Amino acid sequence: MTKNIHRIGHDTFKITGEKIIYTDPFKIKKNDTADLILVTHEHYDHCSPDDIKKIQGKHTVIVTVADCAKKLSGNIKIVKPGDKINVEGIEIEAVPAYNTNKQFHTKDKGWVGFIFKTNGMRIYLAGDTDHIPEMKHFKNIDIALLPVSGTYVMSADEAVRAALDINPKVAIPMHYGSIVGNAADAKNFAEGLKGKIEVAILSEE
Repeated sequence: MTKNIHRIGHDTFKITGEKIIYTDPFKIKKNDTADLILVTHEHYDHCSPDDIKKIQGKHTVIVTVADCAKKLSGNIKIVKPGDKINVEGIEIEAVPAYNTNKQFHTKDKGWVGFIFKTNGMRIYLAGDTDHIPEMKHFKNIDIALLPVSGTYVMSADEAVRAALDINPKVAIPMHYGSIVGNAADAKNFAEGLKGKIEVAILSEE
């Protein structure tokens, strides 16, 4: 189920198959051309104009929030939590992403995660978020990409509880190994879900 999902690092994934989709491009090492780029919020390690340029072609569509759109150019679709759009056959829903017990990503900013469908799978990219009540309402998720590092986002333990609410077929930890968090956070997350939800810890490519 995860063979089309490649972890570049931090919250950056490349999803291949129907379309080439990138999430929050940061520290991109190889030139590539994305069909679709999803950007969750404006912090530099998620909305990096220089990294986006490395994978942006003339037909690339960027889906992001308004404050990121100001920093970027090209074919940009602006979304807010609750919006649903279709980009070249890829169904995309913007969902809330915010902190509940810290102030780095406050709800009033209107930043997002994404639920999108590609290769017949519904993938949830959480963005920078804590374990929030809305997660109980995300249905039929095949793969959930969840932050686990703590500090700016939920900790591994909180991410375990989030995964149990979402109940995906596979959970993939992210947001560790670059700025905050390390491999131990990913392992703790996997341990916490043992026997409950399959966890795939992807190596950086």
